[in-house]
Amino acid sequence: MSTPTKAQGAQKMAELHLDGKVVRLPMLHGSEQEGAFDISDLRKETGYITLDNGYGNTGSCKSAITFIDGEKGILRYRGYPIEELAVKSTFLETSWLLIHGELPTRSELDGFVNDVTQHTMLNESFSRFMDALPRDAHPMPICAATVGALATFYQQPESEQSIRDSVIRLIAKMPTIAAAAYKHALGQPFMYPRNDLDYSSNLLHMMFATPCEEYKVDPVMAKVVDQLFILHADHEQNCSTSTVRMVGSSMANLFASISAGISALWGKLHGGANQKVVEMLELIEANGGDPDAYLARAKNPDDPARLMGFGHRVYKNFDPRASFLKECCEQVLSRLHANDKLLEIARRLEEVTLKDKYFIERKLYPNVDFYSGVIYRALGIPVDMFTVMFAIGRMPGWIAQWLEMRQDPAFKICRPRQVYTGATKRSYREMAKR
Repeated sequence: MSTPTKAQGAQKMAELHLDGKVVRLPMLHGSEQEGAFDISDLRKETGYITLDNGYGNTGSCKSAITFIDGEKGILRYRGYPIEELAVKSTFLETSWLLIHGELPTRSELDGFVNDVTQHTMLNESFSRFMDALPRDAHPMPICAATVGALATFYQQPESEQSIRDSVIRLIAKMPTIAAAAYKHALGQPFMYPRNDLDYSSNLLHMMFATPCEEYKVDPVMAKVVDQLFILHADHEQNCSTSTVRMVGSSMANLFASISAGISALWGKLHGGANQKVVEMLELIEANGGDPDAYLARAKNPDDPARLMGFGHRVYKNFDPRASFLKECCEQVLSRLHANDKLLEIARRLEEVTLKDKYFIERKLYPNVDFYSGVIYRALGIPVDMFTVMFAIGRMPGWIAQWLEMRQDPAFKICRPRQVYTGATKRSYREMAKR
């Protein structure tokens, strides 16, 4: 496994000149030659810290899991291009890759799939747990609460074996939890998982089957869902992943750390983006269904209208996940013979933005949230469940990041610093004198 190394045998350093003192900061380069300055000793040497709101220029860890080059539109898991994995792999095989660092052998994959299949059931107590929650509750806090509650059912002392068991349980039970949250909102009975179905087919069965009516899973649709999970499986040190690492750095168990990650993903600036895409399409439809008029508004800096699902904070080129999903989107819409006003609006938005100089110059290409939102809508998955689907896919990435952090020789509790801007020392005044 490659790790960042000191540039040119530790000979190349950056120098910070401060109050007549020279502080030397080692330069590091990762395996893809991305550069960094090591400021670990800056506060000890100078008494100063760095300020980086949002951590946009701060590396919080060394990681061998995911590589992103936003300028070139590159995303790789453990060195494998996302485009290859989405076509050739499965979600559970990709999960093994992220967690273990290498693609599994046939016997390893068969054993992993079997373990996941055998651990999809939830304790029956969870039906009463969910019954205590409001029917109109968003499914994301339900999922976060349920994952956190798993820690109360599996309380054995932490060991390599107990962590391995927790990994299996989280990947196996997350679709069951997600489907149960969906059924809870509908007031329908929970559907038990089936061991004869693959991972994604089982999710669709638990969501759409009822005790009165069997749901026939379309294998093509199940494959597309599986591919969506692969595309969402990890994305470097984003908000929710950093949350999982930060919570885990306190030695919180895996269930608690993942529960925190789900809560972070729920935010509309993170995992909720594909939900915002459909809400934007609904707004366009409500205002007459003219996407061109909305795009004109989006170009106006004085208009609050925003183009959701276009552009990306990381990718300054076409999102490689979106490139693949564009084909999946057309495949799904064609197979389902989808005739939906919102989907037509989405197609028109995509068509215009890919040709419009304004959007091209600003690199506002359709991203993974745009296409995933359209696909999920076509599959009949409600908007509130979009972020939950994201969370199912992101589970192996969160787990891999948590495990990597725990195994890092430099592991320590996360404790960012701050620049204090409050009042200086002052004396307490009695209430009568205020």
